[in-house]
Amino acid sequence: MQVDLSALQHISAFSHGGEGGNPAGVLVGDAMPSDVQMQSIAADLGYSETVFAAPLAENRGYRVRYFSPETEVPFCGHATIALGAALAQKYGRKTHLLELNEAVISVESWQENGQLQAALQSPETRSEELEEEVKQQLLALFGFGEADLNPQIPPARIHGGADHMLIALNDRAKLAGMSYDLEVARQFMQVQGLVTIMLVFVQGAQAFDVRNAFASASVFEDPATGAAAAAFGGYLRDIHWSHQGVVRITQGEDMGMPSSITAEIPEAKGSSIRVSGSARLMG
Repeated sequence: MQVDLSALQHISAFSHGGEGGNPAGVLVGDAMPSDVQMQSIAADLGYSETVFAAPLAENRGYRVRYFSPETEVPFCGHATIALGAALAQKYGRKTHLLELNEAVISVESWQENGQLQAALQSPETRSEELEEEVKQQLLALFGFGEADLNPQIPPARIHGGADHMLIALNDRAKLAGMSYDLEVARQFMQVQGLVTIMLVFVQGAQAFDVRNAFASASVFEDPATGAAAAAFGGYLRDIHWSHQGVVRITQGEDMGMPSSITAEIPEAKGSSIRVSGSARLMG
């Protein structure tokens, strides 16, 4: 089929004060392009993810797929927020069901004081401790040792529609100095089935500074990661963190692309996390 690239939008999700955020390509069409076409479009754009959506029969929502420049991913939070922003321009305030490859979720979208807003309901969450050998491999990737860790939030595998690993650091300077070998990390993440590795510094019980390594797609860093934010929210619930139902995540500051993410955490173990933020049109 012929793809109408004039419909392709460039939207930065989880923007902060009209700047920053994480750029995504958004293509909503009458039918889903082929896998080859979607992969080619995502590679040409070069954003960490591009989202493709097509309406389901009987107004049941949208079939949605996500592609990084190199591969398809099962769920992408910032691209879902970008999709919500695109739909808000057409429909105003509305909640849309989204049928992903492995889950059915929703995105609510609206405009407020001229600002595009969206909130997704993530897939269910889960988390698990890392085996000691895997933890040591993870720490070695970034040159960290046990003394660099915040013991209140142990390293873990976390899931909220996609798999991530998490390291919580006890020094903000360690977060600012994040460094790793892209190819070594890419191989590790492929073996472990990860989308990103999330590095966290605790600013307060409900406030966190974050960096996300995205070597699985040969991208050094993701400036805003909604899927990881959902997984992190689920993990905080699992370890009985005093989150009081909501946390705010600041990401992208260390790469000059400030991003703001809010995650609302219900009490039920494993339940969906509501992840919300602003979005801005690019170009």
